[in-house]
Amino acid sequence: MLLTIDIGNTTIQIGVFEGSELIRTWKIKSDRERTCDEYSLILFGFFREAGLDTAAVDGAIISSVVPPLTPIFQNLCQHLFQVKPLLLGPGLKTGMPILYENPAEVGADRVAGAVAALEKFGGPVIVVDLGTATTFDAVSAQGEYLGGAIAPGIKISAEALTVHTAKLPRVELTKPRRAIGRTTVASMHSGIYIGYIGLITHLVEEVKKELGPDVKVVATGGFATWIAPDVPIINYIEPNLVLEGLRIIYDRNKS
Repeated sequence: MLLTIDIGNTTIQIGVFEGSELIRTWKIKSDRERTCDEYSLILFGFFREAGLDTAAVDGAIISSVVPPLTPIFQNLCQHLFQVKPLLLGPGLKTGMPILYENPAEVGADRVAGAVAALEKFGGPVIVVDLGTATTFDAVSAQGEYLGGAIAPGIKISAEALTVHTAKLPRVELTKPRRAIGRTTVASMHSGIYIGYIGLITHLVEEVKKELGPDVKVVATGGFATWIAPDVPIINYIEPNLVLEGLRIIYDRNKS
């Protein structure tokens, strides 16, 4: 079995593959205060509850955008699963040319998502990752990672309204019933939700102009299943796209 770990700013997504099949996934909160032992207990509990044997894990790969947590999970893989994990970054073969001016600046999760989207849907393709940040990644018809755009995530934007205003309350992220809100809370729901649909739609339209015709648009990330169904410009919703990309990249490097 292959263990895949995507360490994000808000959540850590964990997946177990049997061959090319994703057989189990979990999400836990990214907590920089937790120790390797604490995370090990959590993962051991997940495996036990799912009826999986930790000894059956014979490979692991990690993508991380939270540097303090990276060595914790590298140690966890070695002590709990007895495998030395691959770390997605410079030196690993992705099969995708990175045309960023400085390729090392591209987040590992963005690379993994782009690799999986190209493998599943072909190019040109745009990946919209709706997580802590909202990122847009463009892959050419030739399979090249071209770059993209980064915007504040929907949750960050909602929290900013509360932090930087005197009278606006903290609200739950909720789909509005209508665009014209008749209370402050309803108006915030409208502005946040419908506003993000507009942000996603317009940015994708602009990227499409540069990529050319017949572009596929794939949504992933923690908020994908919540907001993407209301964004007609999105063609596919793939919540586990980054984990799929990690599996593909592991297979290209496992020798």
